[in-house]
Amino acid sequence: MNPSLADLALRAEQAGLNASAPPQEKLIEGWLIRLSPGKAKRSRCINALAAGSLPLDELLARCQTAFAAANLPLYVRVTPYSQPADLDERLAAKGWPEVDAADVMVLAALPAGSSLPADQVLQALEAPAYAQLVGHLRASSDEEIAAHAERQQASPVAYQGFALRSTESGAELLACGQFAREGGIVGLFDIFTPPAQRGRGHALNLCRQLLQSAAAEGAHEAYLQVGSDNFEAQRVYARLGFSFAYRYHYRSAAISTP
Repeated sequence: MNPSLADLALRAEQAGLNASAPPQEKLIEGWLIRLSPGKAKRSRCINALAAGSLPLDELLARCQTAFAAANLPLYVRVTPYSQPADLDERLAAKGWPEVDAADVMVLAALPAGSSLPADQVLQALEAPAYAQLVGHLRASSDEEIAAHAERQQASPVAYQGFALRSTESGAELLACGQFAREGGIVGLFDIFTPPAQRGRGHALNLCRQLLQSAAAEGAHEAYLQVGSDNFEAQRVYARLGFSFAYRYHYRSAAISTP
């Protein structure tokens, strides 16, 4: 990885951590413990930011106590920045399976502005309304939807959610998404296109508008997270100029194996 991309990747990781912060979090020996009851694993996992001074098993036991008290399974988010540096290998040796790999993609310069097609309109949504919209589309539970709205409203980085709708089909939803800008870097989150609308360029139009809005506020670079096996979405983001920066995944003793 070239130095400029490596620097942007690190900024994306740090910005993503800030933007995904729930109210329910604590530090244990340099590990950031997040305990939101929401659907997104990034808000209910361990981010191993520092190696700490405790043996790994003792540190995991202390974390397990916190997750059990919150009635949540313990997941460790493993990134190229996780500490100790051999954390992934040590968790794998314990028999903890890997799950939900995601790619972080970055954009060093935001694309030039463009207009929406004449038959489309962008509708701004407050956090509770956006959480309801995307939550129902993803079949989230009421508790997960409420936790999503809570996290957005309490986030130290403000979220702005939008629905892309048709002006010719009774305000039919074409796509939805939101962005969280921290200084000059903006993250795209929760981009979703209803199954019946996929493959029609709606996600591309939406993301262009989100980046354009963020640029007007002072953003000049961007990041996002996408499933490592979501090739269709990755192609959309590549058309916007995003490129692969790094991959992360989760490990947990709670994952059942065949």
